[in-house]
Amino acid sequence: MRLRYPHTLRPLFFSSKLATMTTQTLLHSSPFPKLKNTLFPQRHRFSPHRPFFAVFCSKPISRNPPSPLRTNGYHGASHASIPRPVQLENPEEKSVELQFSMLKKKLEAVGMETGICVPGQYNHLLCPECQGGDQEERSLSLYIAPDGGSAVWVCFRAKCGWKGSTQAFAGNSSAASQVTPVKMKREITEEELQLEPLCNELLAYFSERLISRETLERNIVKQRKYGDQIVIAFTYRRNGALISCKYRDINKMFWQEANTDKIFYGLDDIVGQSDIIIVEGEMDKLAMEEAGFFNCVSVPDGAPPSVSSKELPPPDKDKKYQYLWNCKDELKQATRVILATDGDPPGQALAEELARRIGKEKCWRVRWPKKGRSDNCKDANEVLMYLGPDALKEVIENAELYPIRGLFNFRDYFDEIDAYYHRTLGYDIGIPTGWNNLNDLYNVVPGELTIVTGVPNSGKSEWIDALLCNLNQITGWKFALCSMENRVREHARKLLEKHLKKPFFNERYGENVERMSVEEYEQGKLWLSDTFSLIR
Repeated sequence: MRLRYPHTLRPLFFSSKLATMTTQTLLHSSPFPKLKNTLFPQRHRFSPHRPFFAVFCSKPISRNPPSPLRTNGYHGASHASIPRPVQLENPEEKSVELQFSMLKKKLEAVGMETGICVPGQYNHLLCPECQGGDQEERSLSLYIAPDGGSAVWVCFRAKCGWKGSTQAFAGNSSAASQVTPVKMKREITEEELQLEPLCNELLAYFSERLISRETLERNIVKQRKYGDQIVIAFTYRRNGALISCKYRDINKMFWQEANTDKIFYGLDDIVGQSDIIIVEGEMDKLAMEEAGFFNCVSVPDGAPPSVSSKELPPPDKDKKYQYLWNCKDELKQATRVILATDGDPPGQALAEELARRIGKEKCWRVRWPKKGRSDNCKDANEVLMYLGPDALKEVIENAELYPIRGLFNFRDYFDEIDAYYHRTLGYDIGIPTGWNNLNDLYNVVPGELTIVTGVPNSGKSEWIDALLCNLNQITGWKFALCSMENRVREHARKLLEKHLKKPFFNERYGENVERMSVEEYEQGKLWLSDTFSLIR
């Protein structure tokens, strides 16, 4: 069956076959040449579940009115007046949508909010494990493969570090799930980021932390508006050019510009310097300047929860510390690197990781002073705030060599030596034996080995039992006994007699001393059970 008007192609709806159109008309009149092979399928019976396709010509070439066509008993006529393109369902897009839907269910099962997640991008979420800490930082970085079939994540909070991966379907072999995504590095400008000079409120905030306006201007610290709040913008620069930007709000929540190079904050300040200082945060870098140290940089990513037990990866795989390798030329010029990281466990772990990569032989470390009777300052900014710039300057000037395995200094043992001098170590100077005429010759020192020798049947075991009873009375020590020559009942008798100073039986060896009473005997059994353990 052919069209009534063979040279006219009007908007029509077809139910089961499109072969009624002439090939010449379709190829020369349709603006969609790519569809010429898809519009001639095999003949099928009409199915109510099969989609309808609308075909339009880009320009009508006949004034004849549209005519309804009879096709397998069904009529169809278009009422459209504006040509529209053919909309065909893309099976690849449908597959991505299906995979992504399944993947989101798995991510939501472990507590992630996936409403804002987009495949092929890094998404910053609230970590389900640590909930972002007290400040509720969005510290979880989630990457979803472009095909929506797999995801990997890691929490960058030092005290968390939760990481993992999952796939939409088990055994997913998509290329995206096997290949590490390549991030294109961005070039950014202050205009693009809409950075502004600091307002009076933020200047006052820095002033409370003893950071001057001059220091802020020298380091080009800016602000940026995010919704209804204003955040601090620390600009990362190399040779004066803006490389990256890190943001901080008043609640100490941090985030950075994505897909930018990782470098030290304040990198230009250490170019050509023989001595450099590395701190853990931008505020500490600014605090160092207030104490007169300009040769200072800050790491961009904070500290790890602990020191890694693995071997150092090659530079191109060392993602967490990529900023070190990106700044290796500046670091090579330094002959001494002072690691002034935070005093908490993650800060000390960061110092160890930096020293492993820089070389411990050129690293030094600092000891943060006390800010009160017991608590130590945690970082450079706390020293500046509580003790002033002179105290911070003294901390850096008194930096000591970083520990190298097998090499120590007496300074490392001063705390122990002080306790020894003030006799606060416990019993390290020895415990008296309980016999005054022996104490000038011998005392019991924990950790030392004492060997008692003598001819057979000279009373060695009896003397040791008596010594144990004396030590228990003086210090409350408890003991484990291994005496194979004594039966348990016989050994119990000897110990009870020494403890109660009364004989176990009314025998001649007790002379005129009254035998221990039943009440004393029962109390003695409790003492035996509480004081001694038997090795048999």
